[in-house]
Amino acid sequence: MPRYGMAIDTTKCIGCHSCRIACQNQNGLDYKETYNWINTRERAYPSFHKEYIPLQCNHCENAPCQSVCPTGATFTSKEGVVLVNPETCVGCGDCVEACPYKMRVVREELGIVDKCGFCIELVRDGGTPPCVTTCPTQVRIFGDLDDPESVISKFIAKTGAQPLQPELGTNPKIFYKRS
Repeated sequence: MPRYGMAIDTTKCIGCHSCRIACQNQNGLDYKETYNWINTRERAYPSFHKEYIPLQCNHCENAPCQSVCPTGATFTSKEGVVLVNPETCVGCGDCVEACPYKMRVVREELGIVDKCGFCIELVRDGGTPPCVTTCPTQVRIFGDLDDPESVISKFIAKTGAQPLQPELGTNPKIFYKRS
C-alpha cells in the first residue's frame, strides 16, 4: 500500500496560483469564497529575491486535527491521507484550532470543516492531483514516500527537501525544497 506525499520545489514556483485554481475546479470551490485549500505565502528578502511557498494540508502522520475531532470525522486513509468524512463532521472547528499549519477551512454553507484530500478518489483511479499536473513550472511532485525508487523519494533524497516546522512533531507528508 502506498503512503502518499508531496514535494514542492519553491525555487521553481512563480506564484501563478495555477495549483489553487486547479484545486478549486477539481473540488467545486467557488472562486469568490474567502477560503481555498491551497494558499501561497510570499517571502521577500533584503535583495531582489522573492520566494513563493505554496501551502496546503500537510497530511501529518501525527495529525493534531485528527486527535481532537470529537466525532472521528477526521481520519487517516489506508494510503496515509488525512481526510474528512462530511457525513460525521459537525463543523465544531476543533480541528481548525488544532492545525498548526492553519490549513483547515470552515464551509459554513455545508456546516462542515474541510481541507485538501490529495484528490484521493482521482488518485485511486490512477490519476494525479490537478495541482501537480497543472503547474507550468513543475513545482510539485506527488507519489509514494515508501518507495525508494519513486520520483518523490529520489527528489527528497537528492535535494534534502524538508517539511515545514518539523519541530512540531506532526511528521508532515509535504516536503519543501527551499532556496
